[in-house]
Amino acid sequence: MSVTTVNSYGKISVTDNSIALIVAHSTLDVYGVVDLAGNKFSDSIRELFRKAYKPRGIKITTISDRINIDLDIILKYGVSINAVAESGRRVVKYNVEQFTGMLVDSININVVGVKV
Repeated sequence: MSVTTVNSYGKISVTDNSIALIVAHSTLDVYGVVDLAGNKFSDSIRELFRKAYKPRGIKITTISDRINIDLDIILKYGVSINAVAESGRRVVKYNVEQFTGMLVDSININVVGVKV
Protein backbone atom coordinates (compact mmCIF):
# COMPACT_ATOMS: atom_id res chain seq x y z
CA MET A 1 0.00 0.00 0.00
CA SER A 2 0.98 3.59 -0.27
CA VAL A 3 -0.21 7.03 0.76
CA THR A 4 -1.10 9.28 -2.16
CA THR A 5 -1.70 13.01 -2.31
CA VAL A 6 -2.26 15.43 -5.17
CA ASN A 7 -1.01 19.02 -5.20
CA SER A 8 -0.18 21.67 -7.79
CA TYR A 9 2.98 19.78 -8.80
CA GLY A 10 1.22 16.48 -9.45
CA LYS A 11 0.52 13.18 -7.73
CA ILE A 12 2.81 12.02 -4.92
CA SER A 13 2.87 8.43 -3.64
CA VAL A 14 4.81 7.32 -0.58
CA THR A 15 5.09 3.56 0.00
CA ASP A 16 4.61 1.92 3.38
CA ASN A 17 8.18 0.60 3.29
CA SER A 18 9.64 4.11 2.98
CA ILE A 19 7.43 5.28 5.86
CA ALA A 20 8.62 2.28 7.91
CA LEU A 21 12.26 3.24 7.28
CA ILE A 22 11.63 6.77 8.57
CA VAL A 23 9.82 5.35 11.60
CA ALA A 24 12.69 2.92 12.30
CA HIS A 25 15.41 5.58 12.13
CA SER A 26 13.34 8.01 14.21
CA THR A 27 12.54 5.41 16.87
CA LEU A 28 16.12 4.22 17.25
CA ASP A 29 17.23 7.84 17.82
CA VAL A 30 15.02 8.13 20.93
CA TYR A 31 16.95 7.82 24.20
CA GLY A 32 16.08 4.58 25.95
CA VAL A 33 15.10 2.57 22.87
CA VAL A 34 17.56 -0.27 22.33
CA ASP A 35 16.01 -2.03 19.33
CA LEU A 36 12.88 -2.78 17.37
CA ALA A 37 11.40 -6.20 18.08
CA GLY A 38 10.42 -8.67 15.42
CA ASN A 39 6.95 -10.13 15.63
CA LYS A 40 7.91 -13.76 15.02
CA PHE A 41 10.97 -15.96 14.85
CA SER A 42 10.22 -16.61 11.18
CA ASP A 43 10.63 -12.86 10.54
CA SER A 44 14.27 -13.15 11.64
CA ILE A 45 14.90 -16.08 9.30
CA ARG A 46 13.22 -14.35 6.36
CA GLU A 47 15.29 -11.22 6.98
CA LEU A 48 18.50 -13.16 6.29
CA PHE A 49 17.38 -14.03 2.76
CA ARG A 50 15.61 -10.79 1.86
CA LYS A 51 17.27 -8.44 -0.60
CA ALA A 52 15.41 -5.26 0.35
CA TYR A 53 15.62 -4.09 3.95
CA LYS A 54 12.30 -3.99 5.75
CA PRO A 55 12.34 -2.87 9.37
CA ARG A 56 10.93 -5.35 11.85
CA GLY A 57 8.54 -4.47 14.63
CA ILE A 58 6.74 -1.81 12.59
CA LYS A 59 3.27 -2.08 11.12
CA ILE A 60 2.03 0.74 8.89
CA THR A 61 -1.64 1.01 7.91
CA THR A 62 -2.95 3.79 5.72
CA ILE A 63 -6.52 4.94 5.28
CA SER A 64 -6.86 7.55 2.51
CA ASP A 65 -4.22 10.14 3.50
CA ARG A 66 -4.03 9.16 7.20
CA ILE A 67 -1.24 6.99 8.63
CA ASN A 68 -1.52 4.61 11.60
CA ILE A 69 1.68 3.20 13.09
CA ASP A 70 2.22 0.24 15.46
CA LEU A 71 5.68 -0.15 17.01
CA ASP A 72 7.16 -3.04 19.00
CA ILE A 73 10.23 -1.80 20.87
CA ILE A 74 12.82 -3.00 23.38
CA LEU A 75 13.85 -0.51 26.05
CA LYS A 76 17.00 0.04 28.07
CA TYR A 77 16.73 -1.09 31.68
CA GLY A 78 16.04 1.73 34.14
CA VAL A 79 14.38 4.26 31.84
CA SER A 80 10.85 5.53 32.37
CA ILE A 81 8.54 3.65 30.01
CA ASN A 82 6.06 6.51 29.89
CA ALA A 83 8.74 9.14 29.14
CA VAL A 84 10.32 7.06 26.37
CA ALA A 85 6.92 6.27 24.83
CA GLU A 86 5.83 9.93 24.79
CA SER A 87 9.17 11.06 23.40
CA GLY A 88 8.99 8.34 20.74
CA ARG A 89 5.46 9.39 19.75
CA ARG A 90 6.46 13.04 19.35
CA VAL A 91 9.61 12.29 17.35
CA VAL A 92 8.01 9.71 15.05
CA LYS A 93 4.91 11.83 14.43
CA TYR A 94 6.98 14.92 13.59
CA ASN A 95 9.40 13.10 11.28
CA VAL A 96 6.74 11.13 9.39
CA GLU A 97 4.53 14.20 8.90
CA GLN A 98 7.49 16.25 7.68
CA PHE A 99 8.66 13.49 5.33
CA THR A 100 5.30 12.55 3.82
CA GLY A 101 3.21 15.69 4.17
CA MET A 102 0.35 13.49 5.42
CA LEU A 103 -1.22 13.32 8.88
CA VAL A 104 -0.38 10.63 11.41
CA ASP A 105 -3.61 9.49 13.10
CA SER A 106 -2.21 7.22 15.78
CA ILE A 107 1.03 5.74 17.04
CA ASN A 108 0.72 2.66 19.23
CA ILE A 109 3.89 1.75 21.08
CA ASN A 110 4.19 -1.76 22.55
CA VAL A 111 7.11 -2.41 24.88
CA VAL A 112 7.97 -6.07 24.37
CA GLY A 113 11.22 -6.29 26.28
CA VAL A 114 13.90 -4.69 28.42
CA LYS A 115 17.66 -5.10 27.99
CA VAL A 116 20.23 -4.56 30.68
